[in-house]
Amino acid sequence: MAVPHNFSYRIKQNMITKADEIPNPTPSQLAELPREIGFVPSTNQNLKTLTPAQVKQYNELGYVMPFQGLDQGESVELRAFFDGVLAAFIELGRTSYSINTAHMRFARIYQLVHHPRIVDAVADLLGPDVVCWGSHFFCKMPHDGKRVPWHQDSTYWPLSPTKTVTVWLAIDDADPENANMKFIPRSHLHGLIDYDETQEADTVLDLAVRNPHSYGDGEIDVQLKAGQFSMHSDLLLHGSEANQSDRRRCGLTIRYAAADVTTWYDWHKKGIVVRGENKSGKWANPAVPNH
Repeated sequence: MAVPHNFSYRIKQNMITKADEIPNPTPSQLAELPREIGFVPSTNQNLKTLTPAQVKQYNELGYVMPFQGLDQGESVELRAFFDGVLAAFIELGRTSYSINTAHMRFARIYQLVHHPRIVDAVADLLGPDVVCWGSHFFCKMPHDGKRVPWHQDSTYWPLSPTKTVTVWLAIDDADPENANMKFIPRSHLHGLIDYDETQEADTVLDLAVRNPHSYGDGEIDVQLKAGQFSMHSDLLLHGSEANQSDRRRCGLTIRYAAADVTTWYDWHKKGIVVRGENKSGKWANPAVPNH
């Protein structure tokens, strides 16, 4: 996909969106919320893509992979699109980790989070009514020196109950050489795990779980080819090392939740219905972006 000559200008127009007005609550604010935190097993019997064995693995281990989300042509097009976005963001003084809430910034990503091959698999875990409320490019540049400490996604989110599935869609091939993501199987069964705040300069996140390897099986590598994706529970411990290789490692995380999930701090404004109905009316279901 060719990048338009005015792409940087268009990205600048999308630097500030309604998503940027939605606050991220502090740990103390999150602690005050009446959240129901605990793994909610998938009980869906009307499977469209997954096998019963894959659903069982998700329930028991907290993840399932790999799946083919994009064909070769789609994968090449998405990489070209991201290359243009990344170049524009860097030109504008942002980092490779700052391209978040992408479905509310770019029509291309708004459409992508509706992709039937992805949503079919997610709906097999979450049920018939599904929203996408988050999308974030996690891009480790060659030798960028940044690691992602072991963490649970739900630690950061004002959502209840904890029924979000994260899709990690590979834009570049991800393997141990370029610091693929890692999971600790069965760690999703411990509820919210204690964590410490960290100010270390080489970390992407500011919270890190204490003694992560005491909460599950041995860590596993999430090795994916471009266009493939994994799915994991919002309570599963995961992280990644710094990319010391000469290769970039980029993935798009897409956050899907069951439509009956409750939000605080205006996070409902991020949610778009990608399957079924918004029966509770809890989600704002914003329109497709202009660009």
